[in-house]
Amino acid sequence: MAHMIWKGAISFGLVHVPVQLYPATRSEKVGFNLLDKRTIDPVGYKQINKRTGKDVTRDNIVRGFEYEKDKYVVLTDEEIRAANPESTQTVDILAFVDAPDISFLYLDTPYFLTPDRKGEKVYALLREAMKSSGKVGVASVVLHNKQHLAALIPVGPVLALNTLRWAEEVRDFDEFKLPAEGAKAAGVSARELDMAQKLIDDMSDTWDPSKYHDTFRDDIMALVDRKVREGKTEEITDIEAPREARQSADILDLSDLLKRSLGRGKNKPASGSRKRAADDEADDGNADAEDDGGSTPARKKPRTARSTGSARTSRSSSGSSSGGRAATKSTTAARKRRAAA
Repeated sequence: MAHMIWKGAISFGLVHVPVQLYPATRSEKVGFNLLDKRTIDPVGYKQINKRTGKDVTRDNIVRGFEYEKDKYVVLTDEEIRAANPESTQTVDILAFVDAPDISFLYLDTPYFLTPDRKGEKVYALLREAMKSSGKVGVASVVLHNKQHLAALIPVGPVLALNTLRWAEEVRDFDEFKLPAEGAKAAGVSARELDMAQKLIDDMSDTWDPSKYHDTFRDDIMALVDRKVREGKTEEITDIEAPREARQSADILDLSDLLKRSLGRGKNKPASGSRKRAADDEADDGNADAEDDGGSTPARKKPRTARSTGSARTSRSSSGSSSGGRAATKSTTAARKRRAAA
């Protein structure tokens, strides 16, 4: 059972709907503990005083607002709640808007709101009225001592509260270099656009989140299970080879790329792609052969290096032989001079 985060009421007009707030998601990410590699003991998180380096207990930690450099105003949780008690206890609906009007860029964290204190009927009334209108509520709420903009959304039997990013938190498109809008302005031909739309149609499906999985987490958990079964807690040397990475190619022709994508979308083998890749490799080999004057391109550079080395050895040997013959002639001439004397 999820842990309740907050209790209050949804407020719109004169209507108050008592509710409880619960997290709508749970983390399934792979988590690793920090360990001392010498003893495999857990390494804990320490809260320390940044100036002295000494430990600080939780009882001595307070909230401070820095109004000037290194100058703070300390506020207690009670003071923060007392500053605006109404905003900390209500989901105050500011307006109702059409659901598609809120861009997904603004969506942040989802929560579930459940009825509280015999508020089931008025909860159901608000939920059904919002469903009928196709509207979502834009609301203000304070969570964890921070004000949030939020969207109140009916999702099946529950009212979900999804916190939103403020407008200044979402970057403006103007700061990025983007192609012009419109196919003609972007240089996209009608034929290319038609093929892209067909590819989208071929790959279209109904949204089912259960079809998609965190494959990284699955692989990590499989490796952990294997280590546990084998009783190995430090190392496994025969790790299975990773799955073959998806192949890619440097394709500059958009039409060719779309054609190939359409073929893959229909589960057709990409034999033409492999043939083109093989032809490209053959062309590269022929080009190398032509550069070599028709010689075999394989191991061209190593053979050249060895030839150079052989030439150096030959020159060195030739030099040594010439030096030896000169020394012999000099010795013979000296003997003749001594004999004549």
